[in-house]
Amino acid sequence: MKPSILLTGKIPSSVVATLEEIGNLDHFRRDGVDLMPHDELVARVAGKQALVSMITDAVSRDVIEAGTDLKIIANAAVGYNNIDVAAARQRGIIVTNTPGVLIDATADLTWALILGITRRIGEGERLVRRGEWKGWTFDFMLGAELKGKQLGIVGYGGIGRAVAARGRAFGMRIAHASRTPKSDPDAEAMPLDRLLATSDVVSLHCPLTSETRHLIDQPALARMKRSAYLINTARGPVVDEKALAWALRMRLIAGAGLDVFEEEPKVNPELLTLENVILVPHLGSGTVETRTAMADLAARNVAAVFAGQSPLTPVS
Repeated sequence: MKPSILLTGKIPSSVVATLEEIGNLDHFRRDGVDLMPHDELVARVAGKQALVSMITDAVSRDVIEAGTDLKIIANAAVGYNNIDVAAARQRGIIVTNTPGVLIDATADLTWALILGITRRIGEGERLVRRGEWKGWTFDFMLGAELKGKQLGIVGYGGIGRAVAARGRAFGMRIAHASRTPKSDPDAEAMPLDRLLATSDVVSLHCPLTSETRHLIDQPALARMKRSAYLINTARGPVVDEKALAWALRMRLIAGAGLDVFEEEPKVNPELLTLENVILVPHLGSGTVETRTAMADLAARNVAAVFAGQSPLTPVS
């Protein structure tokens, strides 16, 4: 008898077929509903040996306690702050994520935000659509160049390093702050306070933990240069959105680019009124190739555990 798998969201059909080959698949699909209701997750996880979850699923203790037969929780995301990992470990449940496969897509999106905000692309596009552009003038909508300036990266893992590599191609100096020492002869390690005070672009790539929640708060924003830009493609709660709106409104920093938000899909209302911020709907890993690779890696982790093997990417 095949083991049973609960899949909570939409993934490519090719990976659905893979899961159907290795187990009896219970796939949540409902017209007009993208997120599986939490009470339904609790109910349907009972009797399942594997849970393939999305970053939007709160795999909390009540879910884990209901999944008494679970062997693996395979999160189709690199982050796993949505899972009570400690509760899973207490019950001997393996937790996996999908690191590595989304590095380039997220780094590219980070750079789309950097270029978009420093050259005022979103602001200019909105102006044109409103029919308010009156023609070229010498000092119209001037942005900022990047060559010779400092790119400060908070969290120097795979994505942070990929963002740094692209920054070097633009002629930027690289600085980084990380919770663990990182060696890179082409980048300067420095304390966060110094990085904030000296960087022209600050890009966030740290995980969401109790230590990083509101890491960028009002005092942190006040340390930054008035000409600096903040980019967040990590997790929304790393930034205090109310404080960021204040800093942007007061022009304490020049601008920001956000791919993630504190209470997705809600966005701080004041941010919606400001021109000096680009807001995009969590598109970091949003390419066909990367999302397929993420789902496939989650499925391969499930297959490995069902075969009595070690998963490819266990959460440490």
